[in-house]
Amino acid sequence: MESQVRGGTRWKRFAVVMVPSVAATAAIGVALAQGALAASFSVSGQDFKVTAGQLVGTGFTQYGALDTGKGLDGKDQAHPVAVSAFNHATITKMCQSVVTPIPFLNKNVTFKLTAGDKGKDVEAEQLFIDVADLDSTQAEFSNIDIGVAAGSVTKGPKPKADEIQQQKTSPYGFAQQADKAVLTDVKQTAWATTAGTFKLANLHMGLQWGSGAGIECY
Repeated sequence: MESQVRGGTRWKRFAVVMVPSVAATAAIGVALAQGALAASFSVSGQDFKVTAGQLVGTGFTQYGALDTGKGLDGKDQAHPVAVSAFNHATITKMCQSVVTPIPFLNKNVTFKLTAGDKGKDVEAEQLFIDVADLDSTQAEFSNIDIGVAAGSVTKGPKPKADEIQQQKTSPYGFAQQADKAVLTDVKQTAWATTAGTFKLANLHMGLQWGSGAGIECY
């Protein structure tokens, strides 16, 4: 099955979103116990942008969930997301950026990360991405099942137990799964990522004053 996925895609409309967050860089090359990860932590008050030339994932599942946390003003926030999960993923030409306001200077600082852009891909195991919006020029799925109950998926990771216990997702809610997913020219915004192992080849991180085109990933 092949589909074109365009801007403004929401998780209720099968948003398929893939690629990693700034927080995951702390876990580069570190394998955590499978099943100990979940998007159940309190998310920051800032979403982030990610682009990728291509993402190839095997053992794909996706389901709707809710991320909660505090905004930069300290007030409670809740964000509906599409959790895209993979047993294994490879990513080429990954870029990730997040903008942080500096109130007392009335300026923005952009943190930007790039990897997988010099002939060796980014690799991840047990990858979970909580995404709010997606653009992709093409999305192709192998042996896709649409409308599976989230707690009954068999081809990729299931919702984590603490996500269900905290009522951030339902095991009886809508989900989809596929043996393989290939996304090309990906642009997305996301709130969180977790991974069992996250290897960023040719990693570069930098800070720059300002924001917008030419400074952020897009």
